[in-house]
Amino acid sequence: MATPSKTAQTPQRSLDQRLDALRRANEIRSLRAQLKKELKSGALSVEKVISEPKDFVLTAKVFDIIVAAPKYGKVKATRLLNQCRISQGKTLGGLSTRQREELVHLLEQR
Repeated sequence: MATPSKTAQTPQRSLDQRLDALRRANEIRSLRAQLKKELKSGALSVEKVISEPKDFVLTAKVFDIIVAAPKYGKVKATRLLNQCRISQGKTLGGLSTRQREELVHLLEQR
């Protein structure tokens, strides 16, 4: 007789739960796309987004937000993050107070 496996499995989600999660994910994607358009047009400053992030942008990568702003390409964004000792994979919600303040200060200087 075989013994049952002791590996934990993730709980099964109902169809309503999956559809709700998909709906929220799509809403967040569209809000982020709108935010990036506003950054690109100059209607919104990258400093404001980083210093006072809205809920839907907390899980976005800091690198992606900076690159969406005018005058910041991948190279400048990488240098800026390295200067602040921030990983390119770091999310806005994962920034420490020191990292957030230092990054905003450097962005305002440019």
